[in-house]
Amino acid sequence: MERREFLKNIALGSLALALNPLSALANKAGNSAKVIADNSAHLTILHCNDVHSHIDPFPINDPKFPDMGGYARRASLIRHTQESVGKENMLVFECGDMFQGTPYFNLYKGKVEIELMNKMGVDAVTIGNHEFDNGLNALVDRMREANFPFICSNYTFTNERALQTVKSYQIFERAGKRIGVLGLGVKIDGLISPRNTDGTIYNDPIAVGNETAAYLKNVEKCDFVIALTHLGHIMTTHVDDVHLAGASTDIDLILGGHTHTFLTKPEYYANANGKEIIVNQAGYGGLCVGRIEIIFDGDNLNAWRMPDTSINVAIG
Repeated sequence: MERREFLKNIALGSLALALNPLSALANKAGNSAKVIADNSAHLTILHCNDVHSHIDPFPINDPKFPDMGGYARRASLIRHTQESVGKENMLVFECGDMFQGTPYFNLYKGKVEIELMNKMGVDAVTIGNHEFDNGLNALVDRMREANFPFICSNYTFTNERALQTVKSYQIFERAGKRIGVLGLGVKIDGLISPRNTDGTIYNDPIAVGNETAAYLKNVEKCDFVIALTHLGHIMTTHVDDVHLAGASTDIDLILGGHTHTFLTKPEYYANANGKEIIVNQAGYGGLCVGRIEIIFDGDNLNAWRMPDTSINVAIG
């Protein structure tokens, strides 16, 4: 979706947030609480992508996003949501390219971003192409300062420090359910300098995604599988989120990045077995927080649904 159309669609929500950054999310949380009150379990997922070191809000004179975004406002939304739904029912993710884009990264090499994400309570991230901008060893240094895992399932690392640090998946216990999380990175050949990737090998995200998701569902008995991706929403040159959705078998939710796509709400697609799979992306620059509500209706796998309280919330 074009940014102009996105801004038009969320104009009223943005105005409410500009007056009170918590007001719109508070209303959504209240509505969600009513929906889930009589169900056995619910999960709230907040996610961002392509924040690109936008620690502060965009400048007040920015022609498109005046005084929008900022880590402090996002932290307030996360804290408010934790108070509303309970931390035990919530997950917070970033879908790559949290680095590069403002002088904060040039000066502090990602330390500021990691420290603030630690304070916000981020649960996991996947790796974007700009995470390699200072080289793989510098990235590993930042990873080891994080209180959360970096997950990437389809990169094979020959660098020993990276091999010991990056996780191919992570399992979280939330809402009384086992939530499996995998990560899928963009094709690095021709995009990232080989000297920065230090021998990292890109593997087909569809094959790896299906293999990892099947393991999480069938062996680890996860109730819900999430793919954090940095593939792009719709691309012409390589696998993207929509392509992945149609070819997947055991992934339930794809949270993406890379193309800076502003969706007003999550999209549904049919996977390779004809079952529904959710795809979402939340713009860039920390201007939006994606909010996904999952209601589990029973103990069987795939017994879940997403109510219409799921929406991408502008931060202004």
